[in-house]
Amino acid sequence: MGSVGTDYSNEIKGFLKIHRDYFETGRTKDVDFRIEQLKRLKDAIQSYEGEIMEALHKDLRKPPFESFATEIGYVKDSIGYTLKHIRGWAKGQKVKTPMVHFGARSAIHPEPYGTVLIIAPWNYPFQLMIEPMIGAMAAGNCIVLKPSEYAPHVGKVMEKMIGECFDERYVRMIIGDRELATALVNSDFDYIFFTGSVLVGKIVMEAAAKHLIPVTLELGGKSPCIVDKHGNLAVAAERIIWGKFVNAGQTCVAPDYLLVHREVKEELMQRLIMTIRKFYGDNPASSPDYCRIINKKHLKRLVNLLEQEKIITGGNYDLDDLYMAPTLMDQVSWEDPVMADEIFGPILPIIPYDDLDDVIHRINQRPKPLALYLFTENREIQDLVMQRISFGGGCINDTLSHVASPYIPFGGVGASGIGAYHGKNSFDLFSHHKSIMRKTTKFSIPLAFPPYGERIHWLKKLMK
Repeated sequence: MGSVGTDYSNEIKGFLKIHRDYFETGRTKDVDFRIEQLKRLKDAIQSYEGEIMEALHKDLRKPPFESFATEIGYVKDSIGYTLKHIRGWAKGQKVKTPMVHFGARSAIHPEPYGTVLIIAPWNYPFQLMIEPMIGAMAAGNCIVLKPSEYAPHVGKVMEKMIGECFDERYVRMIIGDRELATALVNSDFDYIFFTGSVLVGKIVMEAAAKHLIPVTLELGGKSPCIVDKHGNLAVAAERIIWGKFVNAGQTCVAPDYLLVHREVKEELMQRLIMTIRKFYGDNPASSPDYCRIINKKHLKRLVNLLEQEKIITGGNYDLDDLYMAPTLMDQVSWEDPVMADEIFGPILPIIPYDDLDDVIHRINQRPKPLALYLFTENREIQDLVMQRISFGGGCINDTLSHVASPYIPFGGVGASGIGAYHGKNSFDLFSHHKSIMRKTTKFSIPLAFPPYGERIHWLKKLMK
């Protein structure tokens, strides 16, 4: 992101004023209004389902099943859950009051921040735009949406859908390049929600800090998958291959590398290879269920990570078709280029281990991952890994599935992100929780007023 363009900057100032004026009317704070808008969004998604699926196929060659399961159906389900609970979430919550404030009542009231900027990535261009938008709407904010320019077909469909569905004083979508994104994050929004790379996340946070704007950063990192010798290898093989190669590996919580106990490594590798063939056939390039890489730039980056002598299956690619086969790499070391940064593509490096303590130490020496996956039937090992490794979220004996629950928060820790959302956590994320104490005027306790005299004796009894 470079310097702020003057034209963009003036344009953004103009529509931010429009949003603020609309927010000041108080309409978005009305819970009935929020419910009506969420229902309109769900109806619009239903109406545009075919166009969205077509756009996802054009941008990423997504099969209809993946488009619905990971994008369209996912957010429709999320809207339904939010509509069911929003009235309860929006109510003020009564809390206890300390005895020292006898005669007072305390409560917490959620209120919207104002105008929220949501910047979405290209890998799940629909879901990762709409899911945070659901939380921002439920909390009562106005919203500005910036889709990724790398998924232009989805962006155009969404621009049309949002334009038809909402008053642009309330929700507005802006299509543009990196210069526009730079101008947006350097503008005076009330909240910024960004999903993308660690590198760009740092730039967003630095820009927001200049205006003291709160941010949520949904980033990524190298998410490990550990297969213990006590794991169910048949189950592990299928769930690892699914989690790694859905969306051609372009998933922020995909297993980034595989750590497998040496005693079961050969058996697991054979099962992984068989599962790839079971899922995608002998030639995944012709499979209707296998996605493509977003563009040539990213495919070339992935090609540079390949080491032919370490490839045990896959490794072939087609720049014109934006295709890279599901690829397993064996005999990988911690120092190899493929282990330097998040892969974000269909390459799975495999590293054997003998000592779990060494694995835990190695992972903890790296930036905290967004996700971690562990396959084992041993409860002691499950507890050990969960207690000793810090990560955003994850699964035991599965991959990816934790992301699809509205009952648990999704987000990173450390370098993998700041803040968490989904379900009520989305509502809370986009709400300021305002503390209110109401004191009676029927009587006063002058303990706190000077002259204090010897009152500290009574204060110490109250404040233990």
